[in-house]
Amino acid sequence: MDVSIARADANIQTGNSGLLLISDNHNAFAARVLAARGAVRTLDLMYYLWHDDHTGRLLLQEVFRAAQRGVRVRMLLDDGNPRKNDASYLALSSHPNIELKLFNPSSIRARGVLRGGEVLLRLFALTRRMHNKAWIADGTVAIVGGRNVGDAYFDAAETNFRDLDVLLLGPAVHQTTQIFESFWACPEAKPINALGPAAVTTQADLFERFDAGTESKFLKGIGDRGSIAEFIAASNELHWVKNVRVLSDPPEKVRGWRRRGWLMKELLPIIQSARNCLEIVSPYFIPGKRGSAILSNLVSSGVDVAVLTNSLAATDVAAVHGAYANYRKRLLRNGVKLFELQPFSRQPAISVFGSKGASLHTKAFSVDDRAGFVGSLIVPTGVV
Repeated sequence: MDVSIARADANIQTGNSGLLLISDNHNAFAARVLAARGAVRTLDLMYYLWHDDHTGRLLLQEVFRAAQRGVRVRMLLDDGNPRKNDASYLALSSHPNIELKLFNPSSIRARGVLRGGEVLLRLFALTRRMHNKAWIADGTVAIVGGRNVGDAYFDAAETNFRDLDVLLLGPAVHQTTQIFESFWACPEAKPINALGPAAVTTQADLFERFDAGTESKFLKGIGDRGSIAEFIAASNELHWVKNVRVLSDPPEKVRGWRRRGWLMKELLPIIQSARNCLEIVSPYFIPGKRGSAILSNLVSSGVDVAVLTNSLAATDVAAVHGAYANYRKRLLRNGVKLFELQPFSRQPAISVFGSKGASLHTKAFSVDDRAGFVGSLIVPTGVV
């Protein structure tokens, strides 16, 4: 038996979870490809955005190939995805081994007066989206974190985000699977077949734009790593930890059945437990009065507080930076250290939609070098 496999099994048996941070965009893409290729029973995927671009189609092709091998594939996508993809979704779900659901979808798929009426009637419900991002293979490996599926998250676009994923092994994978199951089974997750007509696009049409050169270009980052196990072993940075929690807001949020700020209630005590240092990374940092007071109080009690966020030149949402700027002087006066990430190449102009040099997309914090959080969504108060 391979020594690394035996060590992993021993750790899992004692209740430890394996954690591997994936900061490099190419590695993040490779990990997903290898996890899909190694799956033999199931692939459970949940994403806020899955773009119809080079890497989005390549990963979709890996998923399709897994289904062709007999792997049971379940895909749960938020309905925030462009509606032009309905034909592709329908074609995918026509495969006997693929089930595809949309979370909190609009019932009227075509744009028009009826669609506008539904938006008005369900205004608040339609704004409650699923930002979860998880790639789970065989219930043994999970990749969670901030990355959606698309070129900008894997260094394949003109504009590329800096983001962070965590590859999970052991009990933490089971926690991730439970979250997936809760969203998959909820009434707000609708099968795509129940929302639209039969597929016009065929499964073959999904990949007609591929050519061997395009595929090899994007897959070369995998190198000689032939499996997800080899990927993990090559990193040499897998950490085994006893206390790991995978958190998610509940799917019932769509109906307003659960309290607001659920995630913040879990995270705020950890942030306020800082005694030496608190480091926050947030692309859309709007602390608000409450968050500013919390950070300032930590500084006054002797905690070194540092925040990294996007600069005006780097942000992809200029309005958010404008809101953050209202608190910048106050935070600096109170001793909070602020760092603003610059784009790799400055843009001469910026629009209300942000700059093409946007780079930071990571949502994370660490407390006293003993506890850490990697997320996929800014928590409600804007503290992280």
